[in-house]
Amino acid sequence: MDSKILMTVLLSFVPVLLLLSSTEAHVEYGAYNTTCPQAEKVVYEEMVNILATSPDLAGALLRLHYVDCFVRGCEASILLNSTSNNKAEKDAELNKDVRGYEVIDRIKAKLEVACPGIVSCADIIALAARDSIRLSNGPNIPIGTGRRDGNGSSASDVPLNLPSASANITLLLSLFAQYNLTAKDLVVLSGAHTIGKAHCYSFSDRLYNYNGNGSSDPRLDANYQTVLKQQCIPNDVTSLVGLDANNATAFDLGYYSGLSQKKGLLTSDVALLDDATTNAYVLLQANKTSTDQFFADFATSLMLMGKIGALTHGKGEIRKQCSVLNPAPPPTPTPSPAPKPISASPEMRSAFSSVLSACLVLSYFFIQFY
Repeated sequence: MDSKILMTVLLSFVPVLLLLSSTEAHVEYGAYNTTCPQAEKVVYEEMVNILATSPDLAGALLRLHYVDCFVRGCEASILLNSTSNNKAEKDAELNKDVRGYEVIDRIKAKLEVACPGIVSCADIIALAARDSIRLSNGPNIPIGTGRRDGNGSSASDVPLNLPSASANITLLLSLFAQYNLTAKDLVVLSGAHTIGKAHCYSFSDRLYNYNGNGSSDPRLDANYQTVLKQQCIPNDVTSLVGLDANNATAFDLGYYSGLSQKKGLLTSDVALLDDATTNAYVLLQANKTSTDQFFADFATSLMLMGKIGALTHGKGEIRKQCSVLNPAPPPTPTPSPAPKPISASPEMRSAFSSVLSACLVLSYFFIQFY
């Protein structure tokens, strides 16, 4: 075949290949560039205002993205309210201390004014998490959008898919592996604990009743134990403590240096020291002075996590209110059946045949003698 003709044929498939590639993508950058070009700006400006008065919400909103994606995928199921016949994810025991729902509602209300019915609640969660990182002196991560909202939420799904604060390394690696996330993704994404807080009841057993014997966890620095006991009395269910012992408001390497100094707050944090890959990464970052590698790694892993179970290309819906499903559309009217043709009786067919024969005879007579 002539080389020019061959090149023409090959080039003719390029648009098709590009189309196939785009339809297989979970999310895409700038999905709202034409339908709601101000969407990401609206989210960012609201986040600036919110975190200026409530900086603790940065960690809470980043966690909200995690708990959404790990149960049913990144499709805003965590936001749905329970109903009379269904207990939703937000009311599961593991999610009882999840915060930030009102922030998503506030941003959604702004976007519904700017672009009604366009921006999904799932994308608002992802963008709010991104801006929480950015506004905490972390990297500005390019987050893809185009997710749509799911149509279900069940509390029973949570314990099967979401790690608890007491999870060991075997369970953590297993949960991440089921979403094609590696040991490196686990230790990198755990770095989100460099911002935010945890309730005292999430780790109080490490202070007062480790392994049920009334002692303290030996993997917890003694001086740090003293500090924590001052902040958390036994049976404290309200107080919050920074996840990063060094600085819980700045997105930096403090979480890793704290872990290396026996100042990991949760059992699931300390578990990262029990695997060769995750332990090596903790020690690597704990001894670094530059955040460049961690920021790059975190951006990569966060973007991977943000694609888990994403609904795109017409699947799901765009909720008008993030906490409830859209009303079911009215049923499509059933079209009336077409009238059946009237069938002639034998008498009518006989009469018609006689008339037709007479017409043919007359026609022949007319043609012969005209």
